[in-house]
Amino acid sequence: MALLVGGVGCSHVPAVGAAIDNDKVDEPYWAPYFAKLEPARAWMAEVRPDVCIVVYNDHASAFSLEVIPTFALGLADEFPPADEGYGPRPVPVVQGHPELAWHLAESLILDEFDLTLVNEMPVDHGLTVPLSVMFGQPAVWPSRVIPLCVNVVQYPPPTGHRCYRPFAAPSMPSRVTSGWSCSAPAACHTSCRPSVPVSSTSSSTPPSSTAW
Repeated sequence: MALLVGGVGCSHVPAVGAAIDNDKVDEPYWAPYFAKLEPARAWMAEVRPDVCIVVYNDHASAFSLEVIPTFALGLADEFPPADEGYGPRPVPVVQGHPELAWHLAESLILDEFDLTLVNEMPVDHGLTVPLSVMFGQPAVWPSRVIPLCVNVVQYPPPTGHRCYRPFAAPSMPSRVTSGWSCSAPAACHTSCRPSVPVSSTSSSTPPSSTAW
């Protein structure tokens, strides 16, 4: 059985990614922010999850007003950084986990939680900035990633109750962390909330290893 080791909530504001990419993390404006990330990065390095389920929103990189899935689950082997108008971010290609992603898709859809399944998808700063926040600038991301893109762009978005509905527990030997990186467009990408950790068993009691 998989072990859900924790949940992380962080902003995906593009300026954070730009500061990392352009070596500005030690500048007076940014240094206090990045100094406060060290405990979270140390926790992530200690836990070393095999997979991160990153819940985020797309910014017209993979989707547009022509196609607006409420929930889109990435199933691919890899997800390239998107070109958001100024070239892709200089970060590693995101490596997926198709086996676990398909297990989630099957479990959720058969449990009547409908998803859009995506086999090819670039990922923009909504997903890559949280990875940079938690992992820094590695040559390769240390965890595989399952992207879960949620519509917050086009009304009506999914309700909080719908988003809160528990995920099916993955029944495979893998340690999993789930991180919400979500934003309110009117708040300039600054409104974020952590996911609520759920047990990898049928119990509703969070595992003792959960960290916030």
